[in-house]
Amino acid sequence: MSDAGNVTALFRTATAHSPSYATLDRAAGGGSQVVDFCIPCNPYFPTPEIFDELGARLREIRTYYPSSADTIAAELCAVLGLNPQTVAMGNGSTELITWIDHLLVRESLAVPVPTFGRWTDQPMETGKRVDMFPLPEQAGFQLDPGAFTEFVRRRGARTAVLCNPNNPDGGLLPKRAVVALLDALQELDLIVVDESFLEFADAGPEPSVVHEAVLRPNVIVLRSLGKNFGLHGVRFGYLVANPGLAGKIRAALPKWNLNSFAETVVFLLGRHRHAYEHSLRQVRRDRQEMLWHLGRLPGLTVYPSQGNFLYVRLPDGVDGAALRDQLLTAHGVLVRECGNKIGSSSRFLRLVVRPQHDVQRLLAGLGQSLYGGEQVTGYAGDARDTGYAGAAQDTAYAGGPEPATGYAALRPVRYRSGTAAVDRLVRGA
Repeated sequence: MSDAGNVTALFRTATAHSPSYATLDRAAGGGSQVVDFCIPCNPYFPTPEIFDELGARLREIRTYYPSSADTIAAELCAVLGLNPQTVAMGNGSTELITWIDHLLVRESLAVPVPTFGRWTDQPMETGKRVDMFPLPEQAGFQLDPGAFTEFVRRRGARTAVLCNPNNPDGGLLPKRAVVALLDALQELDLIVVDESFLEFADAGPEPSVVHEAVLRPNVIVLRSLGKNFGLHGVRFGYLVANPGLAGKIRAALPKWNLNSFAETVVFLLGRHRHAYEHSLRQVRRDRQEMLWHLGRLPGLTVYPSQGNFLYVRLPDGVDGAALRDQLLTAHGVLVRECGNKIGSSSRFLRLVVRPQHDVQRLLAGLGQSLYGGEQVTGYAGDARDTGYAGAAQDTAYAGGPEPATGYAALRPVRYRSGTAAVDRLVRGA
């Protein structure tokens, strides 16, 4: 089997998550130059200077035991203004989800879908009933808090989970709506608000409900550090809850569950907070640029997002798995096809927000795969006065306002994606 065949075969054997970048790189023979639109990581942090500092300390980091989790958490809390008694740090948010399920979730859990897969998979793996509330596509996957509250009560679930912003669509409830939901469901055993992507949101000051959580007996707020810091490989996250709940989780966590790399990054954060805040502003800016340009591609629907990713519905007749394979093998672009996400389908992609030069490559790949090979340059200038540039007028969208008839008007075009399966799907064969 060719290297390309090795790589694409990995997606057909994956379950609820995509193969890791390292696995894909090994399958491709190493040294791949893939542009990653799959893993939702901050591309601007750490800065090159921070990486240099980490590299200079690598021998020390890998040689010695880390400090206790309490020591690392105390430093994090000093930076974030939290009480250490209300915090538990984990080896990634997934470790904390696992312990929340084992210790605090009884027979059932309710969660809107589509969402982060561990919130459905983890409780099912331990025999819990998972009540899934479908987010309506016609409403842009926006959660209706009242309808969700009614659903939780009707199903009799004892735990409810809300990802805010939600993954994969990036939908965000304002803080006042989240607090109202906590009030409406105060009789539950547990409510978890997963704020893993909240720092990427344009949500104004103090959008989190961490301060409300510490005053309530049944609320946990989950936060991720790896995603925000651009360090998925350094597994670390934390939760905030009242001291009793947080202490119960802390007592169950393994000793030295945080590694020395995670400790080093936490202790660097205070000195580099300005660079970190700047990186978040850059991601927010890039999200608007990327949304604007993707939204001008014929037949593509891009949903509003407050995460560092965009949820995209492909044109009619296009299969996301075939398109994913084509983008990876022909263009070196890795995307998250959502056919294995509960509540989604292979017609949807989640595209991570990346810098403009990377988005140019994505747009070029989409243009060739979807619209017949015409060149797509994407960022031909300022986003306010340029559009989908470079496409031939007699075959695809050539810039300016999108035709009122939309993608259906383009169906007679001769598509040449380079992959026969994609060509048949796009033509509706």
